[in-house]
Order: sequence, then structure tokens, then C-alpha cells
Amino acid sequence: MVTVAIRRMNIGQDQASKNLLDYVTPDKYTILPNTAGCYTAKDAIRTCEIAAELLNGEKLIKLEVLSQSKTLFPDIVETIKAAEILVKKDFKVMVYTTDDPIVAKELENIGCECVMPLGSAIGSGIGIINEFNIREIVENATVPIIVDAGVGTASDACIAMELGCDGVLMNTAIACAKEPNIMATAMKYAVIAGREAFLAGRIAKKQSGSPSSPKAGLVTGE
Repeated sequence: MVTVAIRRMNIGQDQASKNLLDYVTPDKYTILPNTAGCYTAKDAIRTCEIAAELLNGEKLIKLEVLSQSKTLFPDIVETIKAAEILVKKDFKVMVYTTDDPIVAKELENIGCECVMPLGSAIGSGIGIINEFNIREIVENATVPIIVDAGVGTASDACIAMELGCDGVLMNTAIACAKEPNIMATAMKYAVIAGREAFLAGRIAKKQSGSPSSPKAGLVTGE
């Protein structure tokens, strides 16, 4: 799956420029148009409608409505407003949101097909700030949960998967790494390792140590 910022990348809206879809073809990749750069529900909805028109009616979209340019945190009021309208228009909405479990559940109840809480600010590379909230979102969800934003290195992706998330969306951590190809490989294995660890189930954390070998039949030397 490749997500594309419709307001920043050409997928056919500018006939005079190179078309991304000539290089990243829909027959090989799932194209996920997103509303990056939108600060109102109205702009986001219009962007989604343009994307659907350019992609032959495909209505899978990633919704993000930003509050301001410093943190790029989502505007929850405008996000909910846009999500409600887009769902009624039969769009399949994957939605960028905060790590607030109550908001995440509300977006699910609206009809969003995937909820995408941030780990930290977009492009910050800080990683997951509030593991408790992400775990709470996962445990109460009946739709896929994908961490969107803040991943800086492979261990961040692994943590997201260990918390039970269904996936991680990333760009900056790979694109801005000193060796993007190597980082992409690291992310792949981190996601696999994190998912396997989640499915395996970690041991309980304890305040004191305990023997890792059986006590039965202990040799006493007597």
C-alpha cells in the first residue's frame, strides 16, 4: 500500500506534469490517497472527491484534517465532521487521529474502516509517547489500528506491533534515513518481530527475580 498526498503529488490532475501512477501503478500497488495539507473538513472532503474521480471511483482514502502547521496534530472537530460526511458518501475511511481512546472509538462508531492514532507528531521521529493509550485503543477496537506518525527507527515500529497494532504507516523514518534501503529492511523485520512477540505473549513483569530453571530435583550436595 502506498499513500499519496493528493494536494502535493500529481496522479492525473495535472496533465502537463509527470504522473506518479505511471511509476507506482495501481495494478501492482494499492494506492491510498490522503488529504495531507487540509485544515478544514470542507477541503478534506473535496480532496477525497477529486481522488475518487482520478482513481476511477475508488473510494479508499486516508483522512487527515490538521489543526495547525507547527505540530501537525489533527483537528478532531473537523476530522469527525469530515468522517461523518465521507462515510455517508460511501468512502472507505482510514482516519488519522490523536492517541485519545475516546476519540478513536467515536471514529470507529461513525463507520471509519481503520483508525490511525499518532505515536507522536508527524515527522518528529520521537516514537510512541503514550503506550498506554495506544494499547487501550487496540483493546477496545473492532477495526484495524495502524500507528500513523512519529516513528523514527525500527524499535518504534516493533513497539507499535508489540502493543497489538495491525500495522505502521511510515515515510520520514525511511525516506530521511542515511541509508533508506537499509532502514526499510530494518522496518520490515521490526514489524514482523513485533507482531510475532504480540502473538506469542510476553511474560508478566515482576518486582523481583525468579529462577528460570526448575527447582524440583535440585542437587544439594548432600
